[in-house]
Amino acid sequence: MSWTASGERGLLPLIGDTPLAWIPADAHGHTGFHAKIESAGIGGMKARAAVAMLAGATARGELTPGAPVVESTSGTLGVGLALAARALGHPVILVVDNEIESDMRALFTAFGVRLEVVEHQHPEGGWQQARLDRLAQVLAAVPGAYWPDQYNNPDNAAGYAEMAREITDQLDRVDVLVATVGSGGHCAGLTRVLRRRWPELRVIGVDSVGSRIFGQPARQRVMRGLGSSILPRNVVYPDYDEVHWVGPVEAVASCRAVAARTCLAGGWSTGAAALVAGWAARREPGARVLTVFPDGPHRYLRTIYDDEWCTTRGLFAPAAMRPVEIADPGQVEVSGWARCRMVRDPAAAVPV
Repeated sequence: MSWTASGERGLLPLIGDTPLAWIPADAHGHTGFHAKIESAGIGGMKARAAVAMLAGATARGELTPGAPVVESTSGTLGVGLALAARALGHPVILVVDNEIESDMRALFTAFGVRLEVVEHQHPEGGWQQARLDRLAQVLAAVPGAYWPDQYNNPDNAAGYAEMAREITDQLDRVDVLVATVGSGGHCAGLTRVLRRRWPELRVIGVDSVGSRIFGQPARQRVMRGLGSSILPRNVVYPDYDEVHWVGPVEAVASCRAVAARTCLAGGWSTGAAALVAGWAARREPGARVLTVFPDGPHRYLRTIYDDEWCTTRGLFAPAAMRPVEIADPGQVEVSGWARCRMVRDPAAAVPV
């Protein structure tokens, strides 16, 4: 990704331009697929969105020179935002919660980021709503501070247009895009561009068990980085042909299986994406399936890749080999890998 044309300097030109990897078949019959390896770019996948949101705010006059940037994050966006804001001359305040990994806290401290740590979940909105409540307090107390609002800012999705262009240069055809969904940004941004190139592209959304995004009830979630206790406006429901919910048992098994056969490792979103992408490739022989691995393994070494941590939480239970099929996301609460071909905006009265 080239930012030099608009004057940015430093490390920003190193964001993006990530490789595409072929992930071979696994022992359970899930066949191979392509994955965009975003950990190979400085700041990970969400650095793309961070730069787009800050650049857009600057152009509109919403972000003034040297003003603090304040955002809520479970961790991944925070890394990209710290890089982008520092390069563009802004201090960063991140609102995180008490479950953020100690390694991430240490990393943010090394980056010179101020952390506001939420100690208790909101009774209905979980950690996300609790972080947003604290964020509102910080904004009120810090004059001139800017909130990118990753969940509802259309510049989030716009930040992935360059990734889509990289993909069209790297592949001559994509039939199925498998995209994890948190804020909704990267799926919306990729779909917008890729469907102009390949109009018949099918899009599979991958959510977390316990997430509200596609009409399931919000529950406490082990997995971080995908799913949501709120309804982000960046989720474009008509883009999706179907949705899968993945539980932590399946995600851990998938993460470890991909790492064992490729030495490519990542977090919850990577495991969930790999699971569903492998399933899609097996289900549609000959289809070219693409997904995105958003980050690398380092923040997960004491969780997903730690035997004791997983054993304590029962995450080595037998993982499902295929999804349970449900007809309506509002009628059945799923507890593990499930699939639904009815994609509904929970805020709307009728399916889309």
